[in-house]
Amino acid sequence: METDTGTRWLSEAEQRVWRTHLAVTRLLTHRLERDLQPFGLTMNDYEILVNLSESEGHRMRMSDLAAATLQSKSRLSHQITRMERAELVRRESCDSDRRGLFAVLTEHGWETMRNVAPHHVESVRRHFVDLLPPESLTTLQESLAPIARHLHDERGRSSQG
Repeated sequence: METDTGTRWLSEAEQRVWRTHLAVTRLLTHRLERDLQPFGLTMNDYEILVNLSESEGHRMRMSDLAAATLQSKSRLSHQITRMERAELVRRESCDSDRRGLFAVLTEHGWETMRNVAPHHVESVRRHFVDLLPPESLTTLQESLAPIARHLHDERGRSSQG
């Protein structure tokens, strides 16, 4: 439906899909966050640990980690400070760029990741993966991929300008 303002309003079916998406995103994130609380971690902490654990040498430049976690550099810096206090990560200077810093996973951070990951995966299974038949997972991934690409491209363009 289009009005005289040119706005393309959502149809009832589109509105239902959009609101369901919003509800699932909020509720799932909240549930996963709650399931990490007994380990003293937030979803942001866990995402940082995952990125570092999957990086060569368990380290990433702070600017790359900020981009990977969709955080501003200052917000990531505060997050890393909290995680340093918990001895999950440490900062190291970059030899090739004196202004650059690396976030590095500590041994304690690696052990925490290894201990928490099975619980997190079980939570993802219980609250998401196992609720859908396998063919729906494929369809969902194929449906969401163009949106993810579009938003990734938009983010890249906006950070360049």
